[in-house]
Amino acid sequence: VKVKIPFGNKYLDAIFSVPEKKPTYGVILTHGAGGDMNFPHLVSLAAYLASHGVLCLRFTCKGLNVAYRTKAFKAVVEYLKLSDDYKLSGVFLAGRSMGSRAAASVICQLSQDDGDDDEGFIQGLVCLSYPLHRPKLQSKLRDEDLLLIRCPVLFVSGSADEMCEKQLLEGVVSKMKAPKKIHWIDKANHGMAVKGRTTDDVMEEINVQVFSWLRENVQLEHK
Repeated sequence: VKVKIPFGNKYLDAIFSVPEKKPTYGVILTHGAGGDMNFPHLVSLAAYLASHGVLCLRFTCKGLNVAYRTKAFKAVVEYLKLSDDYKLSGVFLAGRSMGSRAAASVICQLSQDDGDDDEGFIQGLVCLSYPLHRPKLQSKLRDEDLLLIRCPVLFVSGSADEMCEKQLLEGVVSKMKAPKKIHWIDKANHGMAVKGRTTDDVMEEINVQVFSWLRENVQLEHK
């Protein structure tokens, strides 16, 4: 289902992947610095989640400014929260690369802004290829938002990601106060390409990991 989400005086293009049965939980998903919501990995994950009963809303927001992307992401969260069509108990925010930085930033801002209001609605964060540092610039880590987050966080990263060195991410994660998990895709680069494996094969691994983590966390909340 295609929708236009109001954002300032503009609209963001977005697509709902809707499960057959009425969903209780949703995932809001966005792309990295390049590309848009039709990036194959996002399409694949959205279809997988919807087929397993999770609503997925993916949106396009061009612009390379993280603050701008964060504002757009916030607008999408508000839109879904107030949606009459889908009454959800909660959502997970998810993004690829720069999109995951924006998602992390939204969670920090909402937890600071509203105290408890959004805490219950946002259930967790999924970071696909989180860009912890620029290539070859390991001294400057983009970890400030991660260290403030309290909700569960899943990282899915390639062990050969040139923007997220394995030891550095493990170091940051060990300092995080949130419940967290890293799933390493062996030998994958920042684009999740692995020599000798098809994209579909890698995506299947990512999709299964993301879904099983979502399920664990929803169950944890509602045991």
